[in-house]
Amino acid sequence: MELSKRMTQRWTEADIADQTGRTVLVTGANSGLGLRTAEVLAGKGARVLLACRSAERGAKALDIVKAAAAGAGPELIPLDLSELASVRAAAVLVRERTGDALDVLVNNAGVMATARGRTADGFELQFGTNHLGHAALTWLLMPALRGRVVTLSSLAAVGARIHLDDPNAEHRRYNPAAAYGQSKLADQVFALELDRRLRAAGSGVISVAAHPGYTATGLGSGMARSYRNPVVRSVIAGGHRIGEVLFAQNVRQGALPQLYAATADGVEGGDYIVPGGLGGTRGNPVKSRPLAAARSESLGAALWDVTAKLTGVTPDPA
Repeated sequence: MELSKRMTQRWTEADIADQTGRTVLVTGANSGLGLRTAEVLAGKGARVLLACRSAERGAKALDIVKAAAAGAGPELIPLDLSELASVRAAAVLVRERTGDALDVLVNNAGVMATARGRTADGFELQFGTNHLGHAALTWLLMPALRGRVVTLSSLAAVGARIHLDDPNAEHRRYNPAAAYGQSKLADQVFALELDRRLRAAGSGVISVAAHPGYTATGLGSGMARSYRNPVVRSVIAGGHRIGEVLFAQNVRQGALPQLYAATADGVEGGDYIVPGGLGGTRGNPVKSRPLAAARSESLGAALWDVTAKLTGVTPDPA
C-alpha cells in the first residue's frame, strides 16, 4: 500500500476542529463506526442527523449522541438503504430539515458477507445496500450538499471485481465474500467518479473515500446470524470473534479515517483515507493511493451509468 508522507500518522480525535455550525448526516449511525462518528462530531459541536434503519436501535443511539452533544441536538432520520422508496423519503426529509444546507454526508452503513438475499427492489442485498442505496442517496441529496461526501470502502475491495454485466449475481454462483468485495469496491469507484464529475461541473463539493481497516464493528456477528444453517452460523461467528480479539482495532480507532475525511484541513477531492499501519489494517489515518479500479475513468463512467439505470435516480452531477 502506497501511503502519503505528507500526513502525520498520529492524527486523533483531539485534532478535530470545532464543528459548530456544520450539519452532518451519518448513515448507519445506530452502531459501530457510524455511532462513533456521530458521537464525536456532535461532541465537537456539529448538528448530526443519524440515519438508521431500526427505530428502536436508532432511538438508543440518539440518546448516546445527545449525551455527547456540545451544540445543536442530534436528530433521527429513518433510512433503509435496501429500499429505494425509503432512500427517497429520507432524502426529502433531510432536505426539509436542513433547508438544503448539508455540510457533510458520511456514507457509512453497510452489510457484510451475508447469505444470498435480495433488497426490496430485487437487487443483490450487499450491492443494493452498500452501493446502490448510498449512490441514490448521494445523488438525491446533492442539491443540499455544501462540503464533503465521505464514502466508506473496505480492505475487502482489494482483489475484488465489479461484474457490470451481472452486478446482482443472477447468472453466476453467489459467493458472500466476493459480493461484499464487489460492493465495497463499487463504493470506492463511485466516490472517485463522483469527484471527477463534481470537478467537471465546477462544484465546491468534494468526494472522498475512506476505509476503517480491520475493526471490531459487530458486522461479523450480523453476518453469521444471516445464515440459516446453525453449524455454518456457529463457525463464522466463532471465527470472527477470535479474529477480532486477536487482530482487530477498536471502533474508536477504526472511525478515525472517516472522521479525518469528514473534518480535516488539507483533504482534497478524490483522496483515500486509510489506517496507516500493518498494511492498512490498523493505526492512525493517512492518505493512500486509491485502487487501480477506482482510478479508472472508464470503469467509473460505466458503473455510474449502471447505477443510474438500476436505481432510476437521475445522477447529480449529470
